[in-house]
Amino acid sequence: MFDMSARYLEGFLEMLLTERGAATNTLAGYRRDLTDFADFIARRGVSLKTASAADIQAFLKFSDDIGLKSSTQARRLSAIRQLFSYLLGEDIRRDDPALNIDSPRAGRRLPKYLSEEEVDRLLAAADGETPEKKRLFSLLHLLYAAGLRVSELVSLPFPALRDQDRFLIVRGKGNKERLVPVNQACKQALAAYLEVRENFCPDGRHSKWLFPSRGGQGFLTRQRLGQLLKDLAIEANIDPAKVSPHVLRHAFASHLLANGADLRSLQKMLGHADISTTQIYTHVLQKRLMDIVSTHHPLA
Repeated sequence: MFDMSARYLEGFLEMLLTERGAATNTLAGYRRDLTDFADFIARRGVSLKTASAADIQAFLKFSDDIGLKSSTQARRLSAIRQLFSYLLGEDIRRDDPALNIDSPRAGRRLPKYLSEEEVDRLLAAADGETPEKKRLFSLLHLLYAAGLRVSELVSLPFPALRDQDRFLIVRGKGNKERLVPVNQACKQALAAYLEVRENFCPDGRHSKWLFPSRGGQGFLTRQRLGQLLKDLAIEANIDPAKVSPHVLRHAFASHLLANGADLRSLQKMLGHADISTTQIYTHVLQKRLMDIVSTHHPLA
């Protein structure tokens, strides 16, 4: 990467952090995509200050040639567009070469989710008296009963919820806070876990995290939680490929809609900035409406 290109990229990432409150994982994704782009155009003899629309199109073609999905290509182009918009706004460039480049067509896949019966099996398998089981049982409840993102869940502060609280305060994308209702079963699972929480504190020290860990971050990692859920799926006789923290968040959304929740309420609980993101779950809503018509309409 050209020296000045590296400086421009760091300035852009700093802006995302300070002005937009971008999350750590978001920044890491932008850095990855844009470093790949800057390295690619450097091999073509140009920098971020001199790159043209043809250079961007060549990068997208390269991404396609190496087998990246159209959704990944669209994500890369989105990052490139935001970078060049920043460079234009900072007077580093006098034009925006990404302005008129069309996004790769990306089919919107329906989210994977588990059936209610499969979630019940996971909960039954996680229910136990060991500290590890109590922790996993509470984690599972927060994923499914509160619909948290995995990054939101593992980084919950301690104490996240008190006995009298009915809502969990969650800090989500863009450092925005939202209130998520917590049901009684979830509160009971958390209470049981809190009795054994000290078992997971490093060297018996106090931790500011609800789910402490001996790892460098101080709290349970997303990767470790994902592996715990895979192991639990095997124990519950469910294909582990079907189970992940994100799939349980999808199950939360899909099951709520199937049982009568509305999209606006779901949007608030999931922390989606735009209702269009929540609308991907309407495949469940459409099925429920069809069932209502076929069951209750006089001509059915």
